[in-house]
Amino acid sequence: MRRARTLTLLLALLGIQLGWLLAPAYACGCGAMVPDPARRIAVAQEQSVLRWDGRREEIVMRLTVTGDARHAAWIMPVPHRAGVRLGDPALFEQLARAVAPVHRTRYHFWPADGDWPFDGGDGAAGAPLPGAGAGVGVVDRQRLGPFDVARLTATDPDALGTWLHDHGFALPDRLRTALQPYVDRHWEYVAVRLAPRTERTALHGALDPLHLTFAADRPVYPMRLSRLARTPQSLGLYVLAAHRMEPRTAIGGAPPRVVFAGRLARPSGALGGLAAGTPYLTALDQRFPEPARISGDHELRRAAADTPVQQVFYEDRLREVAGVPAWLLTVGGGLLSALAAAALLVVRHSRRPVTAPPPVTAPPPLPRPSPSAETMRGKAQGAPGGDSGGHSGKAADA
Repeated sequence: MRRARTLTLLLALLGIQLGWLLAPAYACGCGAMVPDPARRIAVAQEQSVLRWDGRREEIVMRLTVTGDARHAAWIMPVPHRAGVRLGDPALFEQLARAVAPVHRTRYHFWPADGDWPFDGGDGAAGAPLPGAGAGVGVVDRQRLGPFDVARLTATDPDALGTWLHDHGFALPDRLRTALQPYVDRHWEYVAVRLAPRTERTALHGALDPLHLTFAADRPVYPMRLSRLARTPQSLGLYVLAAHRMEPRTAIGGAPPRVVFAGRLARPSGALGGLAAGTPYLTALDQRFPEPARISGDHELRRAAADTPVQQVFYEDRLREVAGVPAWLLTVGGGLLSALAAAALLVVRHSRRPVTAPPPVTAPPPLPRPSPSAETMRGKAQGAPGGDSGGHSGKAADA
């Protein structure tokens, strides 16, 4: 059953990559989904892990799909011959916990938007695969539950398209053209065909991860086929290696963003097994607003330094004392202190003793001036003259 769900995953991946069918355009970097032309399929979520130990690369993929397609084929180019098996779903749960942001509380003193008084009120079993034709070689074929998985070689994208067409899946010309660079570099392909035990089985919901393993002298994540998408794409990729890793270029998308980087501390379970020998985890996120500009596959390289990165989510809270905002206590206390100081000054001023003014004494009387000698002489001389003058006046009147 788990192997069956693995093939389902691969088929769902194709639905992401080829949106030029009846379904809305959706692509993923890990392959191309070719559903029944009369049906539709879409990938709601894609998660991928790439592990590279210097000689071998492993890619683990998990998809959540929606739609009504009951038949689909999935194809993914790989640089060397690949082994295919089902992965452990617990791997992605462990990775999610490993890169989870740290939550911290950050206090602020003054009220912000949302704090009083600025709160503004009250406040989501089909037939076996046939042999290959000219230009296509079937390296191996295996059964994983309700799926047939074939590892193919191809020297001609048209021959590969013919192989898919013979199985009831039309291969659009755009995909033939996109596969040409892989044919030129002699890459191989992992092809998966859904062969459900019941005819009405559809690809839907979360699928078990698919685990691919192949030789690689340098880590590479296939992205070229994503250029066929007609809607903006996103890439979320976990990378396990001996050191922190980074893409060599943006390959036509927005600059990749590192959301986590650090050494795993004694991981266990599925993550522990995959991370053995490659303890450094780098989580990348990248957006592709214009998929047609994607210029190739993501080639990864060692970063300049193993600088750790950890997302931190802050919860801002207003600092309080016993449930009362600290700013209110401070401002209110300051006002009360000022009022108390003013009242104290008034009281002290009203109780200050009044000093009586010194007694007022009348100034001493001014001394009378003594008559001078000339005044005395004038008086002495004026007596006879006065009489004579009197007589003269009388005589003149007469």
